Amino acid sequence: MSDSPMSDSPQMIQITLPDGSARSVAAGTTALDVARSISPRLADAALVAKASDRLIDLTLPLTSDTPLRILTEKDPEALEVFHHSSAHLLAAAVLELFPETKLGHGPATENGFFYDFYRETPFTPEDLEKLEKKMQQLVEQNIPYASEHLPREEWLARFKADGDFMKCHFIEQFTQPGEPISIYRTGKFVDFCRGPHIPATGRVKAFKLLSVAGAYWLGDKNNQQLQRIYGTSFYTKKDMDAYFARLEEAKKRDHRLLGQQLDLFSIQEIAGPGLIFWHPKGGIIRKTMEDWMRDEYLKRGYSLVYTPHAMRRSLWQTSGHEGHYAQNMFDVMELDDAEYRLKPMNCPGHILIYANSPKSYRDLPVRYGELGTVYRYELSGTMHGLTRVRGFTQDDAHIFCTPQQIEDEVVACVEFAQAVLNAFGFKEFTVELSTWDSNDREKYLGSDEQWALATHSLENALARLNISHTLIPGEAAFYGPKIDVKLKDAIGRVWQLSTVQFDFTLPERFKLEYVGEDGARHQPVMVHRALFGSIERFFGVLIEHYAGAFPVWLAPVQVVMIPIAERHADYANKVAADLKTAGVRVEVDARNEKMNGKIREHAMQKVPYQLVVGDKEAEAGTVNIRTRGKDKTTDMSVAEFVAKVKREIAEKVTE
Repeated sequence: MSDSPMSDSPQMIQITLPDGSARSVAAGTTALDVARSISPRLADAALVAKASDRLIDLTLPLTSDTPLRILTEKDPEALEVFHHSSAHLLAAAVLELFPETKLGHGPATENGFFYDFYRETPFTPEDLEKLEKKMQQLVEQNIPYASEHLPREEWLARFKADGDFMKCHFIEQFTQPGEPISIYRTGKFVDFCRGPHIPATGRVKAFKLLSVAGAYWLGDKNNQQLQRIYGTSFYTKKDMDAYFARLEEAKKRDHRLLGQQLDLFSIQEIAGPGLIFWHPKGGIIRKTMEDWMRDEYLKRGYSLVYTPHAMRRSLWQTSGHEGHYAQNMFDVMELDDAEYRLKPMNCPGHILIYANSPKSYRDLPVRYGELGTVYRYELSGTMHGLTRVRGFTQDDAHIFCTPQQIEDEVVACVEFAQAVLNAFGFKEFTVELSTWDSNDREKYLGSDEQWALATHSLENALARLNISHTLIPGEAAFYGPKIDVKLKDAIGRVWQLSTVQFDFTLPERFKLEYVGEDGARHQPVMVHRALFGSIERFFGVLIEHYAGAFPVWLAPVQVVMIPIAERHADYANKVAADLKTAGVRVEVDARNEKMNGKIREHAMQKVPYQLVVGDKEAEAGTVNIRTRGKDKTTDMSVAEFVAKVKREIAEKVTE
């Protein structure tokens, strides 16, 4: 009988690291073990790991070949895990101080976390302070987030016995009978949770509980009223201080407050929510924005069109909006000849203009641009000042072209989007490419081949412009993939504005055609493109970006003349006339008020230039200039100042 090989040698698995290098390790090795073998510093910084496409605990044994990444605070994916672990820290503190509380769930949010609790006694601001202190104690104890897989029925019975109805619901909904369930322990706190989590509570260096709000269990008002505690957490106290400093700055820049203070716009209760009234000062800024955009349309080969605000319902059935977008449309209006709907988008109107006359390949591309007002039924809880409204004007354009032209047209659209950002003073932006989810086929129109062509065209366009982008699967519109350009404002916030969307379905639905070079009829492809996004939203972002202190070319009042005494009013009016001739928006404040009071008032209105004139200025033909944001005044001849401000307006200076 021959000797058999030793059977107790460990099974080896292959770990592939992000740099492409591979390591053979024993099955059961953890990601933390791998991190230690690379560098003690990496092991100390590690928060979570990613095996294949799945985030895992650092302490989870690895049992098969896998690519592996060790994530630290430098990795955005780790932040969501960090916030979720912070929610568990809060829940652990709640059970320490208020053991009668029943637990819901505690997900990460964009800027922190929340946890839902059921407790008959409401949490108070003083309770939040106590909870923060208890959380800090748990942080100092550096308690591990320990994962176990335990018998489902046993733990379901325990949660039922303790009256934890929400945990029972989650277990019954997300697990099957007989399978073990994932449990995490944080000291005395035990939670049904799939994880993953950071290694221990000591990694949460800074946190703050923000507020308590009501929430119905499962969103049903007939269910128990829960208490939702919101919080946020950070890797360092420095990060937390910077975050709250940004929040304070954001409050100062809130476009709703500045819109009222500067008399730019209003939302009137008697008219209804989400409907914007543009006041004269806001109106002149809007005109300036629209004039710039229309001029650019014409320079870039667009034709200006205008379409009706309401159209027959059958049109929206043909376009597919009735089936895929009806929940965002206003109710049907029954008129004498048919049912009508207010338009939520301008595209069907542009399609009808295209189809109104025959087209040859020589006519393409056809570019239609419209500053068209649309109406969308936003839920009452989602509306927010200018940035989420029910009636708004899009700088909407649709391009009809051949498949061979599509890539060049997308490149031109993205370059146009960059020009918009540069002109209005935005220096930084990011780009996302949203594609479909082929596993959720019912959400989308079009064939697999069409989606492949569309996605490839958008990817190639970004590559040609050398623009890096983030891929967002499953976020495409129902009719095609899209490029979203997101700008960063003066305090680092990201805003979604410009969109370039491919559409192969509407030309098919409306049977659009052009005669090709071969004499045959072909179907054009179509690009939807909005660069402001909407006039309202872009204006709201502009207000907050500049904190209401618009650059000269956008300011509703660019110069105000302040005569020192009544006898200086004629000279002030003469200078104002010169400025008006040069195209400057100027006002003369000849009120019988104290000069310093008028200067303060116009400074509060953020007027770029105040020109104070008296005997000396009238005799010398000069003006004394108070520039917004500067303490020191300067003297200049009228001609010099007119040339200066005229140049700033013409060059659209934003700094």
